[in-house]
Amino acid sequence: MPHPEKIAFLGLGHMGALMARRLLAVGHPLTVWNRTAAKAGPLVAEGAVSAATAAEAVRDADLLITMLSGPDALDAVAAEVVPALRPGTRWVEMSTVGPDAVHRLAARLGDGVTLVDAPVMGSTDRAAEGTLGILAGGDVSGVAHVLRHLGAVTRSGPTGSGAALKLVANTAVLGGVGVAAEALRLAGALGLDEAAARAALAAGPLGGAVARAFADDVHFGTALAAKDVALATKAARLPVLEAVLAHFQEAVTAAPALADADVSQAAGHIIRTL
Repeated sequence: MPHPEKIAFLGLGHMGALMARRLLAVGHPLTVWNRTAAKAGPLVAEGAVSAATAAEAVRDADLLITMLSGPDALDAVAAEVVPALRPGTRWVEMSTVGPDAVHRLAARLGDGVTLVDAPVMGSTDRAAEGTLGILAGGDVSGVAHVLRHLGAVTRSGPTGSGAALKLVANTAVLGGVGVAAEALRLAGALGLDEAAARAALAAGPLGGAVARAFADDVHFGTALAAKDVALATKAARLPVLEAVLAHFQEAVTAAPALADADVSQAAGHIIRTL
């Protein structure tokens, strides 16, 4: 029976830590790195090895997984780790960074490393359960057996297509949250009972968006949501999404603690303060 691959997992935020834990639980030798080193502590207690630098983490890895905060973080990590990668390493990029960042990364790697862009749909609850939706661009044949421990893989096309599809999906969700929040703000301005208005919206086409706008058991930081929408509005003219982006940015400016709070908290801010 072949030995499990050595995996380097870089990025231990709300999602990354849960995903890394699942890989550790199924027996993969796991080396972890995070810019804030203390976040590696719980995983080390469960058997992971903590690396002092990103380059150290990847030096002996067969498979590298990144789950980072955005394009700038990916570019910075790539500058450090690319020289340390062994030929034949597979890199699964699971952050939400947009296709341009994925193509920049692919150009850095050359022919010796296989790159799959595989951002995820779902929040912390699904990451903990291993039921994420994984949108995979590129050749996933060499990594599918690992990704299955994290969720169900949907093959989206060539390299960069997973990152592109994730932007489409995220902007639809976040746009819906913004519209639901505005609709409830309108309900308040018209003197309607909020619970009644919310129930009416939940029973209609916006039901999913209303549920996400008031979710209290998941986490998708508002600053990260704003980053995702900003990536989309740079790719195409999207006036509705530009307004949603302004909502999220205004919420974080007015209440900085919302930056790391779930988007449901930002939705509440929109309802109360517009």
